[in-house]
Amino acid sequence: MILIETSLPGWTLHSRGKVRDIYEVDAGHLLIVASDRISAFDYILGSGIPGKGRVLTQISLFWFDYLKGLVPNHVVASSVDEYPVGLRAFRDQLEGRSMLVRRAKMVDVECVARGYVSGSGWKDYKATGAICGIALPAGLLESSRLPEPIFTPATKAQSGHDENIPFAQVVASVGSDLAARLRDLTLGIYARASEHAERCGIILADTKFEFGFVDGVLTLADEVLTPDSSRFWPRASYQPGGPQQSYDKQYVRDHLEASGWNKQPPAPALPEEVQRRTSEKYREAYRVLTGRDL
Repeated sequence: MILIETSLPGWTLHSRGKVRDIYEVDAGHLLIVASDRISAFDYILGSGIPGKGRVLTQISLFWFDYLKGLVPNHVVASSVDEYPVGLRAFRDQLEGRSMLVRRAKMVDVECVARGYVSGSGWKDYKATGAICGIALPAGLLESSRLPEPIFTPATKAQSGHDENIPFAQVVASVGSDLAARLRDLTLGIYARASEHAERCGIILADTKFEFGFVDGVLTLADEVLTPDSSRFWPRASYQPGGPQQSYDKQYVRDHLEASGWNKQPPAPALPEEVQRRTSEKYREAYRVLTGRDL
């Protein structure tokens, strides 16, 4: 079953994003459900990816647990049997793809760590020789490894695309102390996760995190280190100088680029073969990083 949209009668829908449906549980908790929707170029596509929501949830849960000694997270439970009784009637929609979480007062900054030059960072570098105002050595190629990982924050767009911003803008928005904490924590998590990925034969090229405050404590929230929020490259095929093979949705973007779609609504559906191969890439990322099968 491909789950495009959830329906939980009797429970208030808090918000519906490009992938996740979030429901009100009580004053202190939310239910996050990852659908099988997929977006590209800022639009939700006309077909989903089999099992995608389960992969996103399970890989996030793996990383939340792996990183718990470094940073607290918002997860309370992920088993439907531990949810409020009234939610258990919706097990078919929730099992394996949902998390009961503490409400957090979210920080309005996308916290991005980059260890390689790719995506919007590559575009910035080609135009300015810098990313988010951070000057970089001349002569880097697309997908080159950076001398050291950098913090390249972005705005959190409710619709449309996030925009890279300089660190000074984060300071102006949230204050110097919190900006420094966000930067240091982002780079610390990236370093810890990169080491694990490297042992698994995967390059973590870049990733983004979201943080919020739970009872006054800065907390890792939303999703973490998934194929939707990160670029995962197989180390065996890595070769700087162009785009890389990946475990993320770049395969879908490449298909859409070749299809002639003008990147305006309505967004097209994906051929069955593209859906299947994308699902395989997401599942493979989970298997390689966690050592488990879904």
